[in-house]
Amino acid sequence: MTVTELVTHSGGFHADEILSTVVLSRLYPEARRLRSRAPALTSSAPGRIVYDVGRAYDAAAGLFDHHQKPAPLRPDGAPYSSFGLIWHHFGTDYLRALAVPEADLATLHADLDDSLVRPIDLMDNGALDPSAAGPLAGLTLPALLERMKPAFDAGGPDAEEAAFETALGLARTVLEASVATLAARARAEGRVLAAIAETGNRRVLELPQGMPHLSAIEKAGADHLLFVVHPRDGDWALNTIRKSAGTFDSRADLPAAWAGLTDAALEQASGVPGARFCHNARFIAVAATREAVMALAEKAVAEALA
Repeated sequence: MTVTELVTHSGGFHADEILSTVVLSRLYPEARRLRSRAPALTSSAPGRIVYDVGRAYDAAAGLFDHHQKPAPLRPDGAPYSSFGLIWHHFGTDYLRALAVPEADLATLHADLDDSLVRPIDLMDNGALDPSAAGPLAGLTLPALLERMKPAFDAGGPDAEEAAFETALGLARTVLEASVATLAARARAEGRVLAAIAETGNRRVLELPQGMPHLSAIEKAGADHLLFVVHPRDGDWALNTIRKSAGTFDSRADLPAAWAGLTDAALEQASGVPGARFCHNARFIAVAATREAVMALAEKAVAEALA
């Protein structure tokens, strides 16, 4: 089907139809985008996709609303928003349009559904309280997009449309960055797994450059690893390994005596010539050479196992 119209509702906007617009406008950049509640525009027609309005879900007819009863549900009973429906039907093609390798499409589609799409679905349907984010509730993507609505007394008939376009830009940036992050993690995984195999039972994992590594370490079940080292531009970094993606707690911290020290002070405290910096929170240290960073790593391992 040649898509010529993308239709969602007019008036106040929310994260679900904004993110749906991001996906659909990437796939159908030549299609005319319309915001309306007029039945003539929110019903099925050749070349038209209607989402978050129309009170019908019929993928074959190009209709993707979730406000009707009975509402469309995921296999586990969780409610869909329009974003969940659009992601279910168009998400794989969207990832393909962003040049995600075919071998990674299914994994990235599922990961994004779990980490981004489902939370939007739940919040839009009132099945997830925004307060679940605690003090960061106002910094969630739905909250930030809501803030882009025009003020109640903003003048001009085009204020709502201009605000929608601004929100669309932010949502596009976030979604594309999320895809890029997960795609990078997928690219890195094979390299990290190979490095883990080469490391064997040693406690320090050496990588050829900085790259996402936690998911691969967890996938490999490499619970013995405590630190990661890799070259940077002109120096070397020694990093701790987080206990999980959901915490900043490390499997082992760098020595307390190094915290916040630089250059000569760190060299003296560590006994390692070429030591350059240790963060006050003890999750990263920097050295001038590989020899120096490996010496720091060995001392950090010895203290952690003492």
